[in-house]
Amino acid sequence: MSHSLASLKKFGVLGSGQMGGGIAQVAAAAGFSVLLADRDQATAENGKSKIAAGLKKLVEKAKMTEAETKTILDGITCVGGLADLKDCDLVVEAATENVALKFQLFKQLDETCKPGAILATNTSSISITLIAAQTKRPGLVAGMHFMNPVPVMKLVEGIRAIQTTDATFATVKAAAEKMGKTFVSVQDIPGFAVNRILMPMINEAAQVVYEGIATVEDVDTAMKLGTNQPMGPLTLADFIGLDTCLAIMEVLYTGLADSKYRPSPLLKQMVSAGWFGRKNKKGFYDYANAEAPTPMRWGSK
Repeated sequence: MSHSLASLKKFGVLGSGQMGGGIAQVAAAAGFSVLLADRDQATAENGKSKIAAGLKKLVEKAKMTEAETKTILDGITCVGGLADLKDCDLVVEAATENVALKFQLFKQLDETCKPGAILATNTSSISITLIAAQTKRPGLVAGMHFMNPVPVMKLVEGIRAIQTTDATFATVKAAAEKMGKTFVSVQDIPGFAVNRILMPMINEAAQVVYEGIATVEDVDTAMKLGTNQPMGPLTLADFIGLDTCLAIMEVLYTGLADSKYRPSPLLKQMVSAGWFGRKNKKGFYDYANAEAPTPMRWGSK
């Protein structure tokens, strides 16, 4: 089966959380017919309701019209599970960053989806080559790493497994560009390009705090004002999720076998304590007051 953008009619998204919901939204906005799947129908419906809530805020701020939001929501159909993606032309998996889970899902997608369907993963660090090897269609597997929040961030990092065909990669590039994204091509190396650069910076920022070199707020202020970053690395880490940051650092550390990627002990401690950042209101900052987060202090209650 030859692939082209014109051949992509049904667009499946597996995973209706923050990333999956964002991917479903931009795909529907681009005119794709989107099927949104999760472990069950109720979970997918909950994901769609969060998309609707986000779009409502855009209408209130006059950044989108009611008609535009209706078109997007009408373009997203929630389904009961992975089996309902069988007729999709392209499926993007956006489940939790867990190797065993992704391997299992790709085996199931391969068995379920029609011959010729492209299977893409939104993984931020796991080997696309290994994921492709779980299937009987490795040439039809590629990485489409969207950035968070998906509707706002313009980049898709396209990752090519050693098995990915030229036609598959050209098709996922065209799909990303139809969704209004800029597509950069990256080889399948742990961390790819963005996280290979970003995560060691976040990890080093954590280490600077751990060693008492500077406080949380001074690290963020220094990097914002000294390097013109829109937000400090520790604020960004909380936004991404410290558990996700640690998982990516561990992939870099084991995958590249280089001590410079050793996760900061502070990052490991925080994740062990259940401090994941914004998603559970405590990370490098305490978000009990969402309007005015306070920097965390170590060694005091």
